[in-house]
Amino acid sequence: MSVSSDNGIDDHQLGELIARMREAASAYIRGDVRHYFALFDHPDDYSLMPPYGGDTVVGSHRTDEELDELSRFFASGEAVLDVQHTYVSGDLAVLVAIERQHGEVGGYPEQDWSLRITVVFRRAGDRWQIVHRHADPLVRAIPFDDFARLARGTG
Repeated sequence: MSVSSDNGIDDHQLGELIARMREAASAYIRGDVRHYFALFDHPDDYSLMPPYGGDTVVGSHRTDEELDELSRFFASGEAVLDVQHTYVSGDLAVLVAIERQHGEVGGYPEQDWSLRITVVFRRAGDRWQIVHRHADPLVRAIPFDDFARLARGTG
């Protein structure tokens, strides 16, 4: 992994960011969402393109009840962050990765829940903010006919 940088974030800081993101991915899939949210700030301009599709969500204000519900939704699991590419510029860093994960999610029995992700981070003082996350489950290629049906919204 090499860092493309015009200033700001160095290799050591990027390595620490990746280690923190690995910890965050593991915490989330096992239902420790409070730990996940403690690792990174999610500012008002945070945006999420969820892995199940639909509208982009802006903002990340979670009540205690929503955090409890999320913790129950992600009952257990394990994750390994496989970083494919990085980019840094100034106080921004982008990770392109696969979260190779499995677990019990949403009442489903243990299964693979791996996601392709792109995450944009902004350094704010000594904290990292996640300002954008895009995730999808297309870790394995699918036939084009299946892709066309998904694009049409027919399944």
